[in-house]
This record gives sequence, C-alpha cells and structure tokens, in this order.
Amino acid sequence: MTMHYIIQAIFVIVGLLAILAALFNWDWFFNAHNSQFIVCNVGRKQARLFYALLGCMMVATGIFFFLSLQGII
Repeated sequence: MTMHYIIQAIFVIVGLLAILAALFNWDWFFNAHNSQFIVCNVGRKQARLFYALLGCMMVATGIFFFLSLQGII
C-alpha cells in the first residue's frame, strides 16, 4: 500500500516541476535533450503551454488516485 503513495507523490512532484518550468521559462528544462523535440517542432511558447497542461494532468492524476484509494471517489 505504501508503494501506491510513493507513485502518487512522484506524479504530483513531476507535474509540479513541469508547471513551474512552464511558468518560469527555465532554460535548463527547455534546453534539455528530452524536451528539444517539442520545442523544435512547435516553438518555445507552445512547448511551455504543452508542459503546463501535461503537469496539470499529472497532478490531477496523482490526486485522483489518492482520493480513489481513500474511498472518497
């Protein structure tokens, strides 16, 4: 059962990291090899929007699974 909480926390932390990177336009995040594919194809502004939405979805997923394990949903 503890493993579920660890995975949920990872989803929330990574989601928050993506949201913060999009908000603060962190160069180290958008110059990384993994994000260059999106930046080169759609541009930096749209990549920031994409990562903000992706981060929101990851945070929402972590919260959803936490609430479903608690029996609230």
